[in-house]
Amino acid sequence: MSAAVPEIRMDTNIILLGCGNMGQALLGGWLARGVDRKRLRVVDREAGAISSAQSLNVFASTELSRVLEGFNVDLVVLAVKPQNLEALLPAYRRLADSGTLFLSVAAGKPISFYEGILGKGVALVRAMPNMPAAIHQGITVLCPNPNVQSGQRKLIGDLMSAIGEIAWLEKEGAMDAVTAVSGSGPAYVFLLIEGLTKAGIEVGLEEKLAKQLAEATVAGAGAYAMQVESGAAELREQVTSPGGTTAAALEVLMGDDAFNALLKKAVRAATDQRPLEHRRAHSPVAHTRCLSLIHI
Repeated sequence: MSAAVPEIRMDTNIILLGCGNMGQALLGGWLARGVDRKRLRVVDREAGAISSAQSLNVFASTELSRVLEGFNVDLVVLAVKPQNLEALLPAYRRLADSGTLFLSVAAGKPISFYEGILGKGVALVRAMPNMPAAIHQGITVLCPNPNVQSGQRKLIGDLMSAIGEIAWLEKEGAMDAVTAVSGSGPAYVFLLIEGLTKAGIEVGLEEKLAKQLAEATVAGAGAYAMQVESGAAELREQVTSPGGTTAAALEVLMGDDAFNALLKKAVRAATDQRPLEHRRAHSPVAHTRCLSLIHI
């Protein structure tokens, strides 16, 4: 990613509902990008989250009514745990009815869930960030409902770029695949780091060094791949000398297409393991009240 960090210029008042890990990442990213803290207010039930927001000199309260005092809100960002949304959202219906834009970073909830509570007329963007967003190096896929206007898309894109890259998805049905590749993807990479570390120990390295080598190699290779125009296959060939050590290792990993086949199987399993309510929402008989899954 580029080192340049352009300021976010906006005249939008934002309520952040939820200031846990993701909420704090968003808040920190916005402030780092020059968003006026006077345009930000936080609602959270937890005293610790309130303290975190207040430590950044951002107004925060456990009560929505207090946050709304003298504050004309333009955007509500939903960053609470998915299982809490059904109880919390009805209080925001009047904001939706008045034209307030909504952005949700809660996992597993389809757009139809929000429309069922906030109304069919709500302008809403569903977001799927991944774990590295916590250090502003993630990627977030954004899916708008038909009520979102072009200017609102730009606003959301600018705000979410504060925690990493963004991409837009026009068909929500592909969000399951996005979750399987990007949302769950960091776990696959952590597994690779774990495996490389154990393999290094197995061939004689000290654990500390093996871990350092595995982590730095994965991080560096990813950063390099993002900065050059060559595709992953070409980069793999560039680092592989015929008959060399890399070639010997790749022959094991790629024999009978074993590595690629395993990844495809894993991503397919993740894609098919959709949240129950999402399956219901896209079934012939949709349910407005469904169970929610917390984890990706």
